[in-house]
Amino acid sequence: MRVTVLAGGVGGARFVKGLRDAVEDADEITVVVNTGDDLWLSGVRLQPDIDSILYALAGVNDTERGWGRAGESERVSAELQAWGAGWPWFTLGDLDLGTHLARTGWLRDGLAPSQVAERLGARWPIGVRLLPMTDTEVDTHVVVEDGTRMHFQEWWTRHRASLRATAFESPGIADARPAPGVVEAIEEADVVVLAPSNPVVSIGPILAVPGVREALGRARRVVGVSPIIGGKVVRGMADACLAAIGVETAADAVARHYGRRAEGGVLDTWLVAEEDAALAPGLEAEGWDVRVEPLWMTDPERSATLARAALRP
Repeated sequence: MRVTVLAGGVGGARFVKGLRDAVEDADEITVVVNTGDDLWLSGVRLQPDIDSILYALAGVNDTERGWGRAGESERVSAELQAWGAGWPWFTLGDLDLGTHLARTGWLRDGLAPSQVAERLGARWPIGVRLLPMTDTEVDTHVVVEDGTRMHFQEWWTRHRASLRATAFESPGIADARPAPGVVEAIEEADVVVLAPSNPVVSIGPILAVPGVREALGRARRVVGVSPIIGGKVVRGMADACLAAIGVETAADAVARHYGRRAEGGVLDTWLVAEEDAALAPGLEAEGWDVRVEPLWMTDPERSATLARAALRP
């Protein structure tokens, strides 16, 4: 079975790890990763979602914090702060910084981000192919209530999404193209899965890359996993993102946000949590193929069980 996943963030990382455990031929898994969270900081290029998924698959991630490397130290970050460089509220771990330095060096040598991702993925036997959604820099910016624009990471990490957002922008995305292999991975997969990632700032930027929605329209089958359980976000501040675009924090509302392929959307099947089973009849009445499944990914076994459910015909 050939599987392609659209993913970003901690939820995406957990799902992809479960999927790798659930699929016997793991070489047939391709993960198209959000790069809207990317940024330049202190002269180095950071790709938080790619690194989160890479570290999780390699088994070197910090499971307590949910980001960065396990056994991390922060001496370089402290020294940067002493110089007044970088962002004092955005910590770069020393091991993590090694990844960023390697990436930046390769980018300056002329490699494309997709080639860099391939090099990074070759260090550990991660069992999947990681592809950035695009090789173009399309960092996400947030417009807040008073009209101020800031990088997504400032809004998310510094302000913890406490400033009411009114819009999310990805400058340059209209001229971006899918990274090499992305369209083929979508079109040739037996099933494409939208991971339970933030619909607005993780999956949204991937779908906004010209050519991705069209490729999904030609895919064999597209399944989505709800990131909302019992009317609440599992992790992070996705509810603040959904509110900014006028979408209720509810499993059925997110399904309608993505839309059915039969009506110009991107999904064929939508997985909702057992806690949201009451929402299924309403979606089914609209023509949705809805599956009610246990969505909590509290351990590797449950993550693998969810992945199997997403692949089930």
